[in-house]
Amino acid sequence: MTRKLSYREAMREAMHEALTNDSRVFLMGEDVGRYGGTYAFSKGFLEEFGPERIRDTPLSELGFVGAGIGASLGGLRPIVEVMTVNFSLLALDQIVNSAALLRHMSGGQFSVPLVIRMCTGAGRQLAAQHSHSLEGWYAHIPGIKVLAPATIEDARGMLAPALADPDPVVIFEHCGLFNTEGELPDKWDVDISSAKVRREGKHVAFVTYGGSLPKALAAAETLAADGIEAEVLDLRVLRPLDTVAIAAAVAKCHRVVVVDENWKSGGLAAEVVARIMEHAFYELDAPVARVCAEEVPIPYAKHMEDAALPQPGKIVAAVKEMLG
Repeated sequence: MTRKLSYREAMREAMHEALTNDSRVFLMGEDVGRYGGTYAFSKGFLEEFGPERIRDTPLSELGFVGAGIGASLGGLRPIVEVMTVNFSLLALDQIVNSAALLRHMSGGQFSVPLVIRMCTGAGRQLAAQHSHSLEGWYAHIPGIKVLAPATIEDARGMLAPALADPDPVVIFEHCGLFNTEGELPDKWDVDISSAKVRREGKHVAFVTYGGSLPKALAAAETLAADGIEAEVLDLRVLRPLDTVAIAAAVAKCHRVVVVDENWKSGGLAAEVVARIMEHAFYELDAPVARVCAEEVPIPYAKHMEDAALPQPGKIVAAVKEMLG
């Protein structure tokens, strides 16, 4: 059996379940309480769970992420919501120099079972300051896990194992997915360690994640009309990367397009290409292609924003060029 719900509803259900089942879990962040969350993820939670477990914070990411780290060291299981990924830059010191390092710096005596959720990505005309895709920055850091749920199933299922993990987990939720709807099965196959094939194919493999997954699937449908079957691999876990799944997609299709909303220079797509070179080079029949954001701050005007981001047409064009 399945039931239909939105990405937003799936994430809200996951948090509600966590708060209900474990008294150590609490939610903190800007506007998560009385306002019900900037994106309505926590609407009604304050009334149901009370101010001790649904905590509105000051406008200080450095402060409240640090408070979450302290709470996790004290035995609690905080869910810290950062409104948008660009605001997380204000808390980089806490995430990179505290949460990610404390197990190592304490010789294994302490762990930081902390979950940080944040909205990422562009496509909603929020201009340059609120349209970042910085997942690749965080995927660079040892000591944390980095997740990018792109489906209803992953939005519903990834939070529980993230909260159970003894180390910090950062979850990037693409804002463009919040209103998407899909079918959620009664039982789901979700973990926080492996990639997942979302569409089977044989001529070319798309390696992608997050808000680019629907675009890759749309491009695959367009190519299928021309007899080109594209496999779509959803990374969904950006640290640690599932190198085995990436290499398997290369071995199966022999041509690869990496689709990533990060900028190309120094981005996560470059790391994926490097892994392919290291582990599956001799399986390739053509150079790996990348479809990434243009190397500019994301524009406000809708037509310019669309032009700056990966789109199905750009992915299709990359495949056609690759196939000659």
